[in-house]
Amino acid sequence: MLSSLTGQHAFITGGGSGIGLGAARAFVQDGAQVTLCGRSVDKLEAACEELGQAARSVVTDVGDEDALASAMDDANDRAPLSIVVANAGTGGAGPFLRTDLDEWQRVLHTNLTGVFLTFKHGGRHLATSGGGAMCAVSSIAGSHTHRFMAAYVTSKAGLNMLVRNTADELGSLGVRVNAVAPGLVETELSIGLQNNVDVNEDYRHNMPLGRRGTPADTGAAIRFLCGPESSWITGVVLPVDGGHHLRRGPNIDPLLEPFVDDLPPISGTQYGSP
Repeated sequence: MLSSLTGQHAFITGGGSGIGLGAARAFVQDGAQVTLCGRSVDKLEAACEELGQAARSVVTDVGDEDALASAMDDANDRAPLSIVVANAGTGGAGPFLRTDLDEWQRVLHTNLTGVFLTFKHGGRHLATSGGGAMCAVSSIAGSHTHRFMAAYVTSKAGLNMLVRNTADELGSLGVRVNAVAPGLVETELSIGLQNNVDVNEDYRHNMPLGRRGTPADTGAAIRFLCGPESSWITGVVLPVDGGHHLRRGPNIDPLLEPFVDDLPPISGTQYGSP
């Protein structure tokens, strides 16, 4: 059985739904209190109502450094932070030669810069209070190519190295830093992938365990990496993907075919005009 988290306080970005809420459920079940950070008031309120008195929420964008730092300061004032989960993220897809700078920066700002800021200010609190654990939510896209998802895969690959480098630097301060790398998980962010029969089947075919993941699957892994059971683990990016990392990245061509009239087959080498 997992050890109790009584007395622990976790700050979770993107905590109002999906993987963030799955992690919050796991923490609260084991006795921790949680502060959920996100942009949707309705989602945060619903999550706190479900989790009960152990949960509080704050409306903040992880890309706004001043607002995020202030939210973490307030949460730490209520009870010292000992766990930080950088879950907030966004998606995006489209042909590389047609990806404009705004779209590129939008994805990297949330998925990579947002994690940097969460680790920076969360790590400061953990180091000051004697240590703790931070965990980011990466993706199989951080290690496997995903055709037509250049910004997303780059953000997650960068996140993986950020995790390793931060773990190396903060270990002497008693702060452990890890990440989970989910495959296809049943969340709002992946609804387009789930609803396309061809894409969903391609994912399933490349998962030895043959099913999509749930927020509970990933939440349990985050709970482990942030708990005392993993006290000698840092700098790890743990695949939580039904074994998908053993095979290849997904073919999402069927999702883009209605929008790209000259999309080539997956074996093609070029396409259209920028």
